[in-house]
Amino acid sequence: MAAQKQPLITSTPDILGGTPVFCGTRVPVQTLIEYLEGGQTIDDFLEGFPTVTREQVIAFLEEAKARMLTVAS
Repeated sequence: MAAQKQPLITSTPDILGGTPVFCGTRVPVQTLIEYLEGGQTIDDFLEGFPTVTREQVIAFLEEAKARMLTVAS
């Protein structure tokens, strides 16, 4: 039996009013997007939000890429 993958992003009314956050944190996904849009690096983001792991950021970006490539096909 395959191990169930932990959710990457969560959204519940109890955490920031339902804003999508990285699972296990209170860091909104939107914050990462804003960092990258502003020209900052993943390392800059991780320095500012140490509760988020590099693995979470990479997994999020890979998921976003996969979804965009599926839409574009």
